[in-house]
Amino acid sequence: MKKQGVLLINLGSPDSTAVGDVRTYLREFLMDGRVLDAPWPIRWAVVHLAILPFRPKQSAHAYQEIWSPEGSPLVVTSKKVAAAVGQRLGDGIPVELAMRYRNPSIEQAIRKLKDRGVTDLLVFPLFPHYAMSSFETAAVRARELANKIAPEMSVTVIPPYYEHSEYVAALVESARPHLQEGFDHLLFSFHGIPERHLRKGDPTRCHCLKAPDCCNVPSPAHATCYKAQCLTTVRAFVKEAGIPEGKYSVSFQSRLGRDPWLQPYTDKELERFGAEKKGKMLVICPAFVSDCLETLEEIAMQGKESYEEAGGSEYGMIPCMNEHPRWISAMETMIRSALELGASNARKAQA
Repeated sequence: MKKQGVLLINLGSPDSTAVGDVRTYLREFLMDGRVLDAPWPIRWAVVHLAILPFRPKQSAHAYQEIWSPEGSPLVVTSKKVAAAVGQRLGDGIPVELAMRYRNPSIEQAIRKLKDRGVTDLLVFPLFPHYAMSSFETAAVRARELANKIAPEMSVTVIPPYYEHSEYVAALVESARPHLQEGFDHLLFSFHGIPERHLRKGDPTRCHCLKAPDCCNVPSPAHATCYKAQCLTTVRAFVKEAGIPEGKYSVSFQSRLGRDPWLQPYTDKELERFGAEKKGKMLVICPAFVSDCLETLEEIAMQGKESYEEAGGSEYGMIPCMNEHPRWISAMETMIRSALELGASNARKAQA
């Protein structure tokens, strides 16, 4: 008999704020060829000789700033989200949570689902936008491990939902109380990626960062173009929320290394807006569905400091959707739709 199950995948976190645990996490994360996409010998040298001797101590301090008594905010929140979605779906559709890096692992989660009799697995990457360093690596790893642990298990991956009406509605609804308090400027800060990732992911090899106004010119490349998808989310959000033109902008955060990443950079934009005395600044991070180091420390803490030191008067970060009821409802809707489609396709294949 067929039995459906759901696997939610987020990025991951160190097991603790200890420098050793942070080093282990960073090693696993950065040695992923879809994150640091250099040939293995170069990647090994960069990670082990240029990053790991120095970065873990700095990152451990940052994690200590945001760590909760229950553990990593990302993991704690993601577990609560998985429990809420599981409760919505009911006992007949088991839900497991995994992190792409560290714990709970994808392998552990798939084994649990196999033990519960799951034959048809739906993978739900908790990344609304397609990027090889997030959505793609999570989906590929889930397929690899499912094939290894349960070769008979079918695997379906929910496609990027950056413009899905349910995701956009949940994002706006969770942000609405903060927007209603008033603001002078709303900054959409997305996690950055190297520009070369866009070019590598472009199936046409001639559109992303090459064609004039590439993100606004229709192209098959947009199916795997992170930047185009981010801008689509922004257009959908401002339309739904009624944000006037000129009162918002887009930037990209968390760059690493010397290669060019997507611009403009969030930290530089906050400094610029602060120097311009922009007034009340709000920052929202639509690429993250759960608050984590990049939102709680980089944006809420460092961003506030940068903005106010540059001359800005008031600063606030809109929290991620986390466990917002509208987001849980959106996830349930998207999951049920995908499961029904999968069941329908299976019936047609048998006919």
